[in-house]
Amino acid sequence: MTYTKTLGAALLASVALASSAFACEITFRSSDTHPDGYPTVAAVDAMGDMLEERSDGRLCIEVFHSAQLGEEKDTIEQTQFGVIDMNRVSLGPFNNIIEETQVPSLPYIFRSVDHMHKVMDGPIGQQILDAFSAHDLVGLAFYDGGSRSFYNSEKPINSMADLAGMKFRVMQSDMFVDMVAALGANATPMPYGEVYSSIQTGVIDGAENNWPSYDSSGHFEVAKYYTLDQHLIVPEVLVMSKTSFDKLSPEDQELVRQAARDSVPVMRDLWAAREAESETRVREAGVEVITDIDKTPFIEAMVPVYEKYVTSEKLKQMVKDIQATE
Repeated sequence: MTYTKTLGAALLASVALASSAFACEITFRSSDTHPDGYPTVAAVDAMGDMLEERSDGRLCIEVFHSAQLGEEKDTIEQTQFGVIDMNRVSLGPFNNIIEETQVPSLPYIFRSVDHMHKVMDGPIGQQILDAFSAHDLVGLAFYDGGSRSFYNSEKPINSMADLAGMKFRVMQSDMFVDMVAALGANATPMPYGEVYSSIQTGVIDGAENNWPSYDSSGHFEVAKYYTLDQHLIVPEVLVMSKTSFDKLSPEDQELVRQAARDSVPVMRDLWAAREAESETRVREAGVEVITDIDKTPFIEAMVPVYEKYVTSEKLKQMVKDIQATE
């Protein structure tokens, strides 16, 4: 009897979902490489709920999480062509496509997460979002990607001197290799999946990442020193295909833009909660967390990195504007 009731309830739920999808005049396909329930995925789900309600059920979003539609590089191209309607992507893959995205990707460009929020929520953030339009995309909103800090298996890092000669895994990015070199350490680009065993076997001394990744990867098990230098606070971006966006009426375009903006605080609350959970787990595991660190020498060491990557007058002015933001 219980099984029959359960089956009946499941069938009714399926019918309800199908009816809801059928009622939508337009269902936007949205891509995300993160798993179901991840803050960015949940935020776009929330955006979809807002959009459906505000459009009286005409506009819906279906989120394809866990890289179901492909990895980020592939999904960017599909979004430009209009095959995918929406896409949540890290800013890094855009660095070679849209020069404005290079600036928020610079090491130590943001003094804190709060500083990043003020910049990306203001005119500078809007300037970067506007830059997507020349590349068949519409920039809708910025999400959080956490702050990345160094962790290692050898010793506490309290100053730049402690980094000298150490080997750290970095993402496969010239800028990040140069960043580590400028700090006096050695960068080793390698796939994320190889980091745990490489630390364990001494191929590298450590790596760098945010709280949730440090936790979920298990890296804290083999690298028990975590220094909160926050060298990278790179936002993530939600974009829409310009082809899909241009098919909408001006009224519906504004509904989409507003729902995206309103999803940002949802995402930030979810991200803050996830960070707190990860930090608690890591600290309870006995990791030594170094919080009292003078970032000034780290920031000053980035001068040659900025000189190499911030070359146009437009980017130089953007850097000045970010640094002047209080």
